[in-house]
Amino acid sequence: MTTLNHFGQPIGDEVKGWQPRPLPERITLEGLYCYLEPLEVNKHSESLFNAWHSIDDDRDWTYFSIDRPATQQECDNYITKISTLKDPLYFAVVDKETQRAIGGVSLMRIDAVNGVAEIGWVNWSPLMKRSRFGTETISLLLSYLFDSLGYRRCEWKCNSLNDASNLAAKRLGFQYEGTFRQALLTKGNNRDTCWYSIIDQEWSPIKAAFGQWLSADNFSPEGQQKQKLEAFRTRPE
Repeated sequence: MTTLNHFGQPIGDEVKGWQPRPLPERITLEGLYCYLEPLEVNKHSESLFNAWHSIDDDRDWTYFSIDRPATQQECDNYITKISTLKDPLYFAVVDKETQRAIGGVSLMRIDAVNGVAEIGWVNWSPLMKRSRFGTETISLLLSYLFDSLGYRRCEWKCNSLNDASNLAAKRLGFQYEGTFRQALLTKGNNRDTCWYSIIDQEWSPIKAAFGQWLSADNFSPEGQQKQKLEAFRTRPE
């Protein structure tokens, strides 16, 4: 039933008892295979530089507004600059087995008043690709936002031409909302930006699917998945 105000105009449903949510903090988020910890130059710069340079070219940086740090010193300077920011709030992704940082990610555009934040600067090294690390990282951030902080909405935005990021958003359960045309200039080129989101009422089945997919039972001894993440999310009750 549509809610009407005293003028007879339709308005949104009342969100009873809503209070601004806490801001995300610089804490460690523990997973089965990796953990996220606040980005620090002394702890993470060397391993991130090596991870990002585990391939010879910088194709993974095409859709970022910056280039891959060319030297360790450049990497140190970059991480020193961003690690103190509160928004974006940067985390290193650490492999629990090797205890080495293998990627980075952030919570950004944080709107605590309305309970909205974006997962951004998703910077996986080749060491994270086609593994459980990336999926678990997003699961940990979503759980932190929805379960721990009580946010209402999490966003994902990417270049419309970035096929990998668009496919990842859909695979992870984000809903496509539209494309903002000519939203940005990136490295001198036009960027149309695709918007995706997950809202709080959608989180429970998505969370359950993450848990089932990440279970050790879903992987062979060689680490190959037995069923895709989407299979768990679309399985009948």
